[in-house]
Amino acid sequence: MRVKCVLCDKIENINSDTLQAKRLRNRPIHTYMCDNCNERIAEKTNNRIATGNFKLYRSRVKKDDW
Repeated sequence: MRVKCVLCDKIENINSDTLQAKRLRNRPIHTYMCDNCNERIAEKTNNRIATGNFKLYRSRVKKDDW
């Protein structure tokens, strides 16, 4: 399966039988990032977390008494 990185527009081939390929085929919200872009973003995110100024806002899950 041919896929295109959403950040650098690099075209790569991935195995069509993998879970990642299935997700890309069946769910249009999933996007592909090449390994280089994925590592770069992970490194920058970890650097931001290390500064202490990074806040991850998550919605609170309310407990149901049902």
